[in-house]
Amino acid sequence: MATVDRETALLTAEEFANRPDSGVAEELERGVVVMSPMPGARHGKVCATFARLLGNHVADHDLGHVMGNDSGVVVERGPDTVRGADVSFYSYDRLPRGDPPAGYPTRPPELVCEVLSPGDRWRDVAAKVGEYLKAGVLIVVVLDPEKRKARVFEVGGELVALGPEDVLRLDAILPGFEVVVGRLFD
Repeated sequence: MATVDRETALLTAEEFANRPDSGVAEELERGVVVMSPMPGARHGKVCATFARLLGNHVADHDLGHVMGNDSGVVVERGPDTVRGADVSFYSYDRLPRGDPPAGYPTRPPELVCEVLSPGDRWRDVAAKVGEYLKAGVLIVVVLDPEKRKARVFEVGGELVALGPEDVLRLDAILPGFEVVVGRLFD
């Protein structure tokens, strides 16, 4: 019996952005669409809280754009990888004033926040953090709703681990922004 090898065509970031919405969470990994389960209500609340607090600061000081809802960050080309950051911040230097593009911005954001989901494995999250930093993101904040903690990864810096009573500051890119970590989970 003869068999036929079928190679799956790898998608570019632009092709991925133009696909119809499948109704499930997806990312693009080296040209291949990968799905993950929707993470649930607690995850969504933490994302919304961080986006609101960050967005208020950014709007009050007219600093740039805050994105949420897995708006997409291209972290690798050839083959392309697009990650769905839970929350991101682009200064006007990286994404000019006005309406953002319909697809993905050509430059990475300065800040990405990832909120751990119940099924996340730390090695996978650490790999994503590395991808973001390699792509040009300056700071990645990982929030852990279960432990009520934050980890902050900065290009060229040491990992900073923060507990619920500690204050998260992002002075390198957002002077004046600060929040007690535990408030992100209330």
